[in-house]
Amino acid sequence: MHNLPFDKPGHFYRGNLHTHSTRSDGRLSPEATCAYYRDLGYDFLSITDHFMERYGYPITDTRPFDTPAFITLLGAELHAGQTLSGEIWHILANGLPADFPRNLPDESAPQLARRALDAGAFVTVAHPAWYNLSEEDVIALGQMHAIEVINGISADHNDKIDSMYMLDVMLSRGYRYNALATDDTHFKPDFRDTLRGWTWVKSESLTAGSILGALKRGEYYSSTGPVIHSVEVIPGDVIRVRCSPCESVFVSSKGSWAQQKHGHNLTEAEINIRRLEKPYCRVTVRDFNGGRAWTNPIWF
Repeated sequence: MHNLPFDKPGHFYRGNLHTHSTRSDGRLSPEATCAYYRDLGYDFLSITDHFMERYGYPITDTRPFDTPAFITLLGAELHAGQTLSGEIWHILANGLPADFPRNLPDESAPQLARRALDAGAFVTVAHPAWYNLSEEDVIALGQMHAIEVINGISADHNDKIDSMYMLDVMLSRGYRYNALATDDTHFKPDFRDTLRGWTWVKSESLTAGSILGALKRGEYYSSTGPVIHSVEVIPGDVIRVRCSPCESVFVSSKGSWAQQKHGHNLTEAEINIRRLEKPYCRVTVRDFNGGRAWTNPIWF
């Protein structure tokens, strides 16, 4: 099941799915936060304020700020229980209903995540590297849609922006997760927590329902810079990639297995994957500035 977005009908829309406002610990109002991303040319945004008692369990209603060219998904960063390292869980949920109930008494993180899934949300394991999640933590949480592989604010908080390792470990153990790159914007002074990571979603329309459905189906890719125009799986164990100018294209799979092509201003690469350790692989494009873009796992 390749499930690549590139040959799906519709257009690619750019968005950020992890953002905070003054409804929790962000520094800009919901309206100003939406205006910031809209003015940067983003197509969609999800403000995911901390769903905690201290903030009144906010589901920040951003729908009044929607326009024909910019839409929002209701969401929240959910918290409950403790990880194995003793910290409260962080779970990212996009597409929650406005009346999503507050935490139940003694509710565990897996129970809270399941409620979000049952409510129709796209649910992600948030920033594993940021707070040292273990494999056992992720497995105990239950099957979510994605793992947050880039969390922008972590770069200037504790230099732990990249959690791709957790996605690869889970894939190698047979679990199926997609990848998600976000800013986790707070607009804190001296923090560069915007334009760190984003998602390109292939959707037939710019509506919350269509974007949310495409996310759940994995019809998107994540980036910190490069644009992926297409990825094709060609009979004969070849993957063809077209992208913005880059220096390297990788196709990786379980463990250290990978095939790659390097060059100057590469915009297309054909890579034979016959020797890769299947049943999955994923594509990474890296540009000259160190920016990267990742497909979701390709399952065979």
